[in-house]
Amino acid sequence: MRRLPPMSNTDIVVHVVDDEEAVRNSLAFLLGSSGFAVRTHSSAAGFLEIAATIRNGCLITDLRMPDIDGVELLKRLKAAGAMLPAIVVTGHGDVQMAVEAMKTGALDFIEKPFSDEVLLDSIRRAVAVAASQVDAEATAARTRERIASLSERELQVLKGVVQGQANKTIAFELGISPRTVEVYRAGLMSKMQVKNLAELVRSVIEIDLDQFGGSGGSA
Repeated sequence: MRRLPPMSNTDIVVHVVDDEEAVRNSLAFLLGSSGFAVRTHSSAAGFLEIAATIRNGCLITDLRMPDIDGVELLKRLKAAGAMLPAIVVTGHGDVQMAVEAMKTGALDFIEKPFSDEVLLDSIRRAVAVAASQVDAEATAARTRERIASLSERELQVLKGVVQGQANKTIAFELGISPRTVEVYRAGLMSKMQVKNLAELVRSVIEIDLDQFGGSGGSA
């Protein structure tokens, strides 16, 4: 399978949530001229309506907004399973709120007034985190597709391998010969597109193998 290129600045959309139009426009211009893809939102409520559909984004939000403040926005994103790498912009005296935002999951906070470069550095970090999350999700999806292609017997052998069992132990539990286990193991490693045992284990260690039924082929 062709390896996908790493995500770039323009693959990740920076979502700017601020109730002040002048601030939104200023941030959009700065980020756009610095090579970032940007989408602005005039309210936290409006952003929450589309947050669940975002698969490749990060967030910059003001802390103090009239409808839903920045901390509450992050709490609702977290509760909905739609949390993004987030930066909160704070005014004078908002440090306590900023700390609460960090505890909720914000990546960074920036105090007003701030320089363009301070903001851009923070955005670059958020974009890098978002890109790594997207890449990790894509890798996990490919791994799940490969696991689903395994036969029932190959899946059984894979589970034994991940549990650290020797071929003889796997063979005994499945009622087959160690040589047959080796054949199944070679086949599943080919389907999983891994070169060695360590790569195989590393690729599936975070995946619940019990959710698969080995429907991809015959035993």
